[in-house]
Amino acid sequence: MLKLIFALLLVANAALFAYGEGYLGQFSGNEREPARLQKQQNANKLLLVSASKAESAVAAVAPPPPVPRDEPAATVCLEVGNFVLDDARKFENRLAPLELGDRQQRRNVSEQEVSSYIVHIPPQATRAAAEKKADELRELGVTNFFILNDSSPLKWGISLGVFRTEAAAQAQLAALVKQGVQSARVAPRYASSKQVYFQFHDISEDAKSRIAKIAARFPEQETRSCSNAR
Repeated sequence: MLKLIFALLLVANAALFAYGEGYLGQFSGNEREPARLQKQQNANKLLLVSASKAESAVAAVAPPPPVPRDEPAATVCLEVGNFVLDDARKFENRLAPLELGDRQQRRNVSEQEVSSYIVHIPPQATRAAAEKKADELRELGVTNFFILNDSSPLKWGISLGVFRTEAAAQAQLAALVKQGVQSARVAPRYASSKQVYFQFHDISEDAKSRIAKIAARFPEQETRSCSNAR
């Protein structure tokens, strides 16, 4: 019996010695942090810090995240025109799907344009002087004329014909010169006309391209940037 007890004590002491030397491994439940640190290499150089301090240290050395940059789309100002009223309506209808709103502006302008050409003898000083010039024309065989009245800008002048084109007016003048009429002239006649042009402000390059394609269907119209506008 004593031999059995002695044997058990010997086995127990051997087990305790093996555990103390680490031959049987470590049990996390019985192990404390300082004890593990002491068995690490260069344990004297390790420092325990809290989780919050560790996160702050990482944040201090980490590079800041890139800041997103919103670059505005390039905007331009475009002008198209001049349209007569009928073409302006057609152009405006084609623009409707673009839904440009306040970025699209329509402007009406009144301009003087050549409507015809007149062959005439310049105004005389008085009605009597105009009648005398008319007598001279009759003597040269010219009968197709009339004295311009008070409402005409060429008051007391003599009209020798009105023509739609300058070429036709020049042909009439040449014929009169052959008949001996030396004082006749060709002059344009003007009439007021209402024209329309469009301006497009703060539009993108894509919108500019689409507007230009629509304007190309009106070949007589000029497309220009607002910096080159009237």
